[in-house]
Amino acid sequence: MTLANHFELLGQSDAARLGRLTTPHGVVRTPAFMPVGTLGAMKGLHWREVRDAGADIVLGNTYHLMLRPGAERIAALGGLQKFTTWNGPMLTDSGGFQVMSLAQLRKVSEKAVNFRSHIDGAAIELSPERAIEVQLLLGSNIAMQLDECVRLPAERDDIDRAMRLSLRWAERCKRAFETAPDGHMLFGIVQGGDVPELRQQSARGLIEIGFHGYAIGGLAVGEPQEVMLAMIDETAPVLPQDRPRYLMGVGTPEDILEAVARGIDMFDCVMPTRNGRHGVAFTRFGSVNLRNARHADDPRPLDAESSWPSTRNCSRAYLHHLVKSGETLGAMLLSEINIAYYQSLMSGIRAAISNGTFESFRQQTRAHWAQGDIAAL
Repeated sequence: MTLANHFELLGQSDAARLGRLTTPHGVVRTPAFMPVGTLGAMKGLHWREVRDAGADIVLGNTYHLMLRPGAERIAALGGLQKFTTWNGPMLTDSGGFQVMSLAQLRKVSEKAVNFRSHIDGAAIELSPERAIEVQLLLGSNIAMQLDECVRLPAERDDIDRAMRLSLRWAERCKRAFETAPDGHMLFGIVQGGDVPELRQQSARGLIEIGFHGYAIGGLAVGEPQEVMLAMIDETAPVLPQDRPRYLMGVGTPEDILEAVARGIDMFDCVMPTRNGRHGVAFTRFGSVNLRNARHADDPRPLDAESSWPSTRNCSRAYLHHLVKSGETLGAMLLSEINIAYYQSLMSGIRAAISNGTFESFRQQTRAHWAQGDIAAL
């Protein structure tokens, strides 16, 4: 099956890439950060705040949504975009990572992965075919193949076995995706742990099968940053230039900046909202822990020059008070502040690539982070 290419590479600055990905629900500007709405909701934020912050695309999760409220129910209610009122481009993770991290009593076989629901203990079988069926029922614009993700560190034999199983599942996912509506996309997932030759074998195997885009999975699962970046260095040059590249589950602003420098186009992570719920803000001057007592009498905003109102107007003292008091508003404000910062970072990255100044932008951004609060005075 010949797969239409919905991605346009618009320019480069060194290895950093500027692109445009067209979906039936709108255009995604890349490099792009996808806020994570695992259960069809963004924790602590309304969808309008996600839109206003500048996000083009968000992420939902097959594992969670198939368990509750159920893919068939969402399909009957008009699909995930209508159900959630997001109405923009949406990518769904296949659920493989969640099975590894959440499911009880899981058993992986050639046919499928069988596990017990973490909600009620019900027995569930998730095969490549079912993973695609669920994502088609959800109506996501970008579906992911089902893969087996191995948590690092791991033995090479186990990494090799999981990588080869993921390739066989990738073939089955592509066959199951043949009934997808026009304009919808399927991404393959490169596995291979922290073994360079296995990463390259996986990438070449997926290219031979053929996908709309290629993800790098199985990273940000406990390995040091230098290992993650080394695996990107091994993998990205193998992937097709004319297809989007997605680094799954990553990450910190620094991770994103370094991965963009290595040719990655798409990212997702729960970190902006999760850290916000725990009192941590991301800013141009690095992360700020609002739980610290030194903020109690600080009238300064997090960033007086930010375009996001809450970042510009709320004092550190007020945010500290909300966090220490356990007020829900504190988590909400910091979550929106963090999502807005991530989208501002991506906007700056895209502008720098367009201008051919990405390396300068990268160095300036890192210098700001290193200065911390001194830069905000």
